[in-house]
Amino acid sequence: MNSNPLSTKPHYPILDGLRGVAALMVVAFHIFEAHATSYLDQTINHGYLAVDFFFLLSGFVIGYAYDDRWNKLTPSEFFKRRLVRLQPMVVIGMVIGAIGFYFQQSTLWPMISHVPIWKMLAIMLIGFTLLPITTAMDIRGWNEMHPLNGPGWSLLFEYIANVLYAVFIRKFSNKALSILVFCAGCLLIHLTITSPAGDVVGGWTLDATHLHIGFARVMYPFFAGLLLCRTVKLRQVKNAFLWCSLLVIAILAMPRIGGSERLWMNGLYESFVIIFIFPLIVYLGASGDAKSKYPTRLGKFLGDISFPIYITHYPVIYIYTGWVYDHKYSMQQVYPYAILVFISSIAIAYACLKLYDEPVRRWLQKRVLVKGI
Repeated sequence: MNSNPLSTKPHYPILDGLRGVAALMVVAFHIFEAHATSYLDQTINHGYLAVDFFFLLSGFVIGYAYDDRWNKLTPSEFFKRRLVRLQPMVVIGMVIGAIGFYFQQSTLWPMISHVPIWKMLAIMLIGFTLLPITTAMDIRGWNEMHPLNGPGWSLLFEYIANVLYAVFIRKFSNKALSILVFCAGCLLIHLTITSPAGDVVGGWTLDATHLHIGFARVMYPFFAGLLLCRTVKLRQVKNAFLWCSLLVIAILAMPRIGGSERLWMNGLYESFVIIFIFPLIVYLGASGDAKSKYPTRLGKFLGDISFPIYITHYPVIYIYTGWVYDHKYSMQQVYPYAILVFISSIAIAYACLKLYDEPVRRWLQKRVLVKGI
């Protein structure tokens, strides 16, 4: 029996696996994105919704892990635990981005060739903290908060949601939390139907427009996940991993809805998915039978690489995207290289997990967290 009241609770292995499925879809989405001429003809068109799915999963898991332990846990200890869990991979993601930066030079990013090494290294050090940079400090040309590793923006918003939870929202009653989630859902719907592109894409630039998008994207799913964890009664669902995986793949691969003339239709689709379908998937996944060897083994591998692959794959995507852009290659012309990028992203993530992330987190847990945690 473990006498430590703050020891880690058992995971939901199916939810871990679903996070991995979504992360692999993100990699595929970014590979195909290099060949798209616009958001209308993008293959795996809604792959970016995986970020919103991650937010909802995080809210659910945070509620499960911490909601009943605040009488034994301080906010500062909570923040330490979250930093130990996430920050090592943030650092290695920025290092990989720095290593690959000058290999990404192309006509798509002409300013790369003019960036001095000292400035790139300064951006890397800032990136270690996940603090956003201004557009005036951009070294790529895409006005990213984290130009060495673009997906860092979503981790920043997740940290913000974690802070809001630990300082304020953990104290909300279910009624107050429901009101917050309802208002956040209205904000999300307004964003999607009024967006110039009819979608939720954005959040990675430090300006008013992208901050609006980023907060709209994180507030509903994260706190809806928390509310879901607090209120639902789980039931036994057979083959949950298989059916939920197929749902995630189908939702993210869905072609653009409404075309260029009815952009609001695509916005409504995305709102519906985030507000209703993603919570349903998380509910079914949490209700699934985790004793079966098939979902447990596969789910563990996918869950293990889910965060590493998300936070390390984009520097490779930068190289691939610049190369495709310079030569105007179609997917049919270079699909073996696209497959190589996909496999390499998995391999890099797994290597980072085993050779760096897990050892560093074990070391930090012994020295930073409460003894025994």
